[in-house]
Amino acid sequence: MLLKDRLKHYRLLLASKSPRRRELLAGCGLEFEIAEGRDAEEVFPADMPLGDVAEYLSKLKSDAYADTLSVGDILITADTVVIASGEILGKPHDREDAVRMLSTLSGATHEVVTGVTLRTTDKAQSFSCHSKVTFRDLTSEEIEHYIDTFRPYDKAGAYGIQEWIGYVAISGIEGSFYNVMGLPVQRLYVELEKFV
Repeated sequence: MLLKDRLKHYRLLLASKSPRRRELLAGCGLEFEIAEGRDAEEVFPADMPLGDVAEYLSKLKSDAYADTLSVGDILITADTVVIASGEILGKPHDREDAVRMLSTLSGATHEVVTGVTLRTTDKAQSFSCHSKVTFRDLTSEEIEHYIDTFRPYDKAGAYGIQEWIGYVAISGIEGSFYNVMGLPVQRLYVELEKFV
């Protein structure tokens, strides 16, 4: 039986403002609703290994919805981080920060980690997916053109792989492409099959 048929007795809820995550989940052929926004303080322990942060933050987001779920609801929360040169590159604060981030990524390989948490009224399960992305050397003109044209201020690491920069700058990917977009849909599909 296909997963979409197995989920007919459930209400799948995606807690995300990201249009990319909505598009990716829809691409799996699963019916879902958008969960009403809830704020979670996205702070992690300073000594936490960087590769664990995304999953930790997805759990924090999920915890914020724990008291809102009904029997039959399955909530999906996710968080994506970019790890480069031993630091997490979140969403850039401004143009200068975006230039700094893309300059760090230029000519190097970085890691993109998405943490996902699935939750019902009686259980929760989390996992994370890791991808490596390599950028060719970028000129300052290319970096500034991308930032000024695409304004990637809502994206971890100051870039969207599905935009111009992904076409012209990324020389290699190891792992899931969709994970780099913000939702590792193949792994999510498999985990949902196990979850129900």
